[in-house]
Amino acid sequence: MSHVALIQSATTTAQRQALLAPIQQAFGSTPNMFSAVANSPAALSSMWAAFGALGKGVLGPQLGEQIAVAIAQSNACEYCLAAHTLLGKNAGLSADQMAAAQAGQSADPKTAAALTFALKVVKQRAQVNEQDFVQLRSAGFDDEHIVEILAHVALNIFTNYINIALDVPLDFPAVALNPV
Repeated sequence: MSHVALIQSATTTAQRQALLAPIQQAFGSTPNMFSAVANSPAALSSMWAAFGALGKGVLGPQLGEQIAVAIAQSNACEYCLAAHTLLGKNAGLSADQMAAAQAGQSADPKTAAALTFALKVVKQRAQVNEQDFVQLRSAGFDDEHIVEILAHVALNIFTNYINIALDVPLDFPAVALNPV
């Protein structure tokens, strides 16, 4: 049971209805996470704008979903793990690629470098060093990519914390967290 009300578009304010409409259109329904975040129109507007902006970024949807799954596993966020596993498959990634991302791994060296960096940022609270950037650049990432990886990390920490703290009910096919 969520610790906050799950806002229903049909019974809420016009402002919240307007914010929820594009989300419902994108998903075919309103996922519970967005219904929970709709308690704060400012937070919902910020979150949805960030998803939209990063969805058009240089990393592309596949790497964005792989980063999201790795971070969800790291933070033990079952909601985000389930949602982003499905979204990753919808973006063309295989079940094996999503399972590897959940473990912070990839057969592709460039993707592996991004996942390693993203997880280091999460686990070490952004205390990264010059060698971390050298590794990213040698894998083919430039400054734009690096900043965007960090933006994905920040957005996913935000959504992980929302779903964990608010105990948002899962409305995506469940994916088991890997044992720690």
